[in-house]
Amino acid sequence: MKLLLASKSPRRRQLLSELGFPIEFVDLNVDEHVDNTLPAKEIAQFLAHRKAMAYPAEKIKDNEVLVTADTIVVHNGQILGKPADRDAAFATLRSLSGDRHTVYTGVCLRSNQQEYAFTEATDVYFKSISDDEIAYYIDNYRPYDKAGAYGIQEWIGMVAVERIEGCYYNVMGLPVAQLYKTLRNRFLSK
Repeated sequence: MKLLLASKSPRRRQLLSELGFPIEFVDLNVDEHVDNTLPAKEIAQFLAHRKAMAYPAEKIKDNEVLVTADTIVVHNGQILGKPADRDAAFATLRSLSGDRHTVYTGVCLRSNQQEYAFTEATDVYFKSISDDEIAYYIDNYRPYDKAGAYGIQEWIGMVAVERIEGCYYNVMGLPVAQLYKTLRNRFLSK
């Protein structure tokens, strides 16, 4: 089986590559704006499904599975997107300091015979971090392409994350254990 990953995320590309399947990266441009009436925990899966439906079905061959995903960070009922600039990243990280937030990743798998989507949730607990630590992280890691303004695999994950409840890789943007299990049980067993 070959996987078609429709994602520009270097972290998703790396994680999926390490699962051992042949992979082809495909480009999609999809509107990621969502109706605010959806519950926050459903948005990531909704967007992953939208991305999967944007890929032409006739391009998926018999031995291929399209993988799409979307990750959102929710803190105190607010969705924290990718920060637009340094000030937005700083404000986001300051709000996460000393508190818990939830990372949701929605994944949609689509072959030419079936489709399956799921959402993984991980709670992340940050220690209190100082303004100097936040500034150091932003200036050295420039987390502008990351929901919630941080990458758990980077410096801030080592010094600020007190604990997580759930899948570590989900926080990176792809719940690989659940993805592998789903591929094996739903797409390889046929």
